Amino acid sequence: MAQIAVIGGTGMNQWPGLEVRERRSVDTPYGAISAPLLIGRIYGIDAVFLARHGEGHTLPPHAINYRANIWALKQIGVKSVVAIAAVGGIAPWFPPAAVAAPVDLIDYTWGRAHSYSDGSSPHVQHVEFTEPYSPRVRRELVHAALAARIDIADGGVMGVTQGPRLETPAEIRRMKRDGCDMVGMTGMPEAALARELGLDYACLALSVNWGAGIGEGEIHAEIAQSIEQGMAKVRRILEAALPVLDAGDAAGYRA
Repeated sequence: MAQIAVIGGTGMNQWPGLEVRERRSVDTPYGAISAPLLIGRIYGIDAVFLARHGEGHTLPPHAINYRANIWALKQIGVKSVVAIAAVGGIAPWFPPAAVAAPVDLIDYTWGRAHSYSDGSSPHVQHVEFTEPYSPRVRRELVHAALAARIDIADGGVMGVTQGPRLETPAEIRRMKRDGCDMVGMTGMPEAALARELGLDYACLALSVNWGAGIGEGEIHAEIAQSIEQGMAKVRRILEAALPVLDAGDAAGYRA
């Protein structure tokens, strides 16, 4: 069974090259998952793909059933997750089409079901979140990018907003003062839920536009151009990283 999963977001609603052997709908105590899990083979390993926004990209960030998605991956035996996120750049070192493996985050979302400790169980889980992203998975993503001669930012703080609208210039200025280097809409509660279930989770963030008030020109045109260029980098990083992560999971080690 596949132990590696990739969660695809905007710009990666499909995984080119994945030889799909099974489309599996998983029943969860938290309702329906975004889309059937695509279980198959790529880069010489078994892997799972989940379209975070649903087939056809129909689910906005605030309406995604994050609890069901992460629960389903855990239930079928996944151990490591690489989450792909299209984000806006805030830091000057993170222009459109650049790639990063963020190391920390700030959650600005509200109203999302953000924990499995929802009062239905007698046990409340207070997970350690000093490192929101798995050091092991982050390390392999960075090493893979360098091996593929792709520039990658090793670090950065992700700010997660509610969406689906983009942010105002004032909101971006506030996030910059808070220490955010990039802004996305799906990083939470996804990362925290993965931690609650013991999954090794890390994010591969692709800058697709400058945050509001930073760049010039029409943002959506910038996004379309950057996604095409940046996702080619993302796929090359995955090609180099996933076989190494799969071997590590088979060996049963953790950083």
